[in-house]
Amino acid sequence: MNQRYVLTDHAQKRMQQRHITPHILTQVMRYGRIIHARGATYRVIGRKEVSLYAGAGIDLRAAEGVQVLLATDGAVITTFRNHDLRKIRPSKRRHAHYH
Repeated sequence: MNQRYVLTDHAQKRMQQRHITPHILTQVMRYGRIIHARGATYRVIGRKEVSLYAGAGIDLRAAEGVQVLLATDGAVITTFRNHDLRKIRPSKRRHAHYH
């Protein structure tokens, strides 16, 4: 699990502030669910992933609730903890009406 990811300065600072280690980041990037919302890509570890991988002997409890926001080039923009994955929702698109 020595994969290296491109981190923005903001992401490095937030990881330190939020006690998200490089090991946890690697777990989220490897095992996390991918969600496309609001023009961005999120990688998240929720209860489902913890349960699913526990059966395979992989302990993701420390990474539960960690969300990673990625740029289009795959760089990590920021990381944070939030157990409520419902907050990540696709943007509401307004459709133009032509008369």
